[in-house]
Amino acid sequence: MRLTAVGCSGSMSGPASPASCYLVQAPGTDDAGRERTWSVVLDLGSGAMGALLNHVDPATIDLAVLSHLHADHMVDMIGMQVYRRWHPDGGLAPLTVLAPEGALERVRGVGGDDGSETYEGEFSFREHTPGTVVKLGPLTVESFPVNHPVPAYGVRITGPSSRAGAGERVTLAYTGDTDLCDGLLPLAADVDLLLSEAAFQEGRDTVRGVHLTGRRAGQVAAAARVRRLVLTHLQPWTDPDVVRTEAQAVYDGPVDVAAPGATWVL
Repeated sequence: MRLTAVGCSGSMSGPASPASCYLVQAPGTDDAGRERTWSVVLDLGSGAMGALLNHVDPATIDLAVLSHLHADHMVDMIGMQVYRRWHPDGGLAPLTVLAPEGALERVRGVGGDDGSETYEGEFSFREHTPGTVVKLGPLTVESFPVNHPVPAYGVRITGPSSRAGAGERVTLAYTGDTDLCDGLLPLAADVDLLLSEAAFQEGRDTVRGVHLTGRRAGQVAAAARVRRLVLTHLQPWTDPDVVRTEAQAVYDGPVDVAAPGATWVL
């Protein structure tokens, strides 16, 4: 299973990166037994659609997951809709979108289309349901409610390992946007990689119930026995070395800061 950071800038696109978008891929077989790559996109923030084209043909994506409905995590759903609706090879099949309640109305509001554009031909929306496992080829996807000013979910994805050994499985977790909450430990428990937002900085950002700091992300990683921590969703004004140092003070595993185009093979 492979994770690619398509966009990792927090709260807005930045000078070097689109806003939140991550690509998870794994080899597997389809219903006919043919080998293929399965692809899941986590969030489609501002600027993400164009960058995503560097990594995958959007026509081959199997599932899109919206962690929540703030613009920096979903506004480029409109680009995906245009791609699927007006592609010169013909309209593409509806893409399944796992999202919070009200996602269709939110996407339509961003698009500004009249009632003739229903989006039914491009998307099939499915609500996050904690406790329900979504199966997709070799991958499984689970949703966990987290703590943000709007309904928000972290996701846990399990898939095949790149290491030798038949049947070996690995797991990654993506927090979406959240502060500390009860859902984070089961989301992150014993994962091989925790992709954690760290938009706030200790001593600078004091409001609670919105974002993690590097330190709080490190505390989650340590308590959940995570094998690798990747910090993401840093705003353009934040020094990544400061946030990394915060995490390293409380978590003794490897800590990376996401960069556009960076990949991790599990």
